[in-house]
Amino acid sequence: MSKLRGLWRLIRLVLHLLHGLWTMRRYFPDWPQARRDLAVQQWSQALLRIAGLQLQVKGLPLQRAPVLLVCNHISWLDIAVLHAAAHCRFISKDDVRNWPLMGALATGAGTLYISRASRRDALRVVHDMAQALAQGDVLAFFPEGTTSDGSTVLPFHSNLFQAAIAADAPVQPLGLRFEDAHSAAISFVPCYVGEESLLQSVWRTLCAAPLRAVLSFGPAQTAQGRDRRHFAAALREEVLRLSASA
Repeated sequence: MSKLRGLWRLIRLVLHLLHGLWTMRRYFPDWPQARRDLAVQQWSQALLRIAGLQLQVKGLPLQRAPVLLVCNHISWLDIAVLHAAAHCRFISKDDVRNWPLMGALATGAGTLYISRASRRDALRVVHDMAQALAQGDVLAFFPEGTTSDGSTVLPFHSNLFQAAIAADAPVQPLGLRFEDAHSAAISFVPCYVGEESLLQSVWRTLCAAPLRAVLSFGPAQTAQGRDRRHFAAALREEVLRLSASA
């Protein structure tokens, strides 16, 4: 039964991805930004339903822009979870651009890409982020720099926090966890860690019994004179608290 469930979900997921790509190419050039943002949010909500995930949101996104959202990183589903909960533009590692279908959709949603191997590229992205925040945008990234299984929060890379400091923009911490939808026990099914391929993680998730993504928004913070390393460390502690209590 689990394989039949996975196959049915996979067919629907591929069709949903193709429809999203067609919508972006057909309509996005003519739509105002607010309509694009709403379409991305609704599309992400539908993707979670197709994948067998409920979404539970605790707390509220900051009701004014600009803001930088930071969250722990567990799964290939994390970007869809955040998009489903609130509008944002992601900063992602550049290999996401090459993911089948998802990469094109991420690009269409306004993702900013960064090459982690290049210090010069990190400086460029910090500049672009600061500029976007100064213009009133909502940005999001995963400061751990990689995925974990969700049992803890890895140390934060602090470089990109400089953008919020430079733009004097607030940073809102988020905590994410995945649960079994029936028992509320922590689930490691959606994890995408180690040497596992993306397709292996996707297939395991699609075959699973219903799951729940619980996303908790914490209070926004400003640097208040802290350098990026101390600011990042304080926000990591808050993300750790939120993900444990999500």
